[in-house]
Amino acid sequence: MKIIMLGPPGSGKGTYSKQLSPKIGVPHISTGDIFRENIKNSTEIGKKVKAIIDKGGLVPDGLVMEVVRERLARPDAKKGFIFDGFPRTIGQARELDKMTKIDAVVNLEVPEEVIIKRTTARRMCKKCGAIYNVLTLKPKKSGVCDKCGGELIHRDDDKEEVIRNRLEEYRKLTEPLIDYYRKKGMIIDIRNDKIDAPIEEVVGRIAEELKNV
Repeated sequence: MKIIMLGPPGSGKGTYSKQLSPKIGVPHISTGDIFRENIKNSTEIGKKVKAIIDKGGLVPDGLVMEVVRERLARPDAKKGFIFDGFPRTIGQARELDKMTKIDAVVNLEVPEEVIIKRTTARRMCKKCGAIYNVLTLKPKKSGVCDKCGGELIHRDDDKEEVIRNRLEEYRKLTEPLIDYYRKKGMIIDIRNDKIDAPIEEVVGRIAEELKNV
């Protein structure tokens, strides 16, 4: 099954995608993760992306599609995938249509104030990069990573002012995708008004809806 997970920053796309992936037997693909991996390993793509990001720019569609095309060519993506954070624009969606046929688009509907409260509660391990949330995904010991014992920090991009800017960018660039896919009859709306909704509960709702696709 080929799925796109849509939703504003902080709606839980990455968390739900990672939990859903083993349930339906397809890989979770995050273009953001791929770019970060390339930057970390100083690949040619990583160097290009880093130079763009360091100047405050957006990664151009051509480079994004190059990364997506390479990822979809890997054996584990032959049976399907869950895209998280892609496509971001109508242009990217149209290019993706040329590459493959999407089966369903999960649209996570979360009120803005819930997103802000949830996202400002997010913490990241300084050592291994693991993500926690002091409301919904608490570490066993406060301020300490369960996986490696590293220090948990509050990232600058998880602060309220930054989040509001990212939400505005989402409304302009990505929200039009909802209508684009709704017209194709692909949208599955998943409403979540709770700040601390159990992850398993939301993932279960998504999995049930996908059974009808």
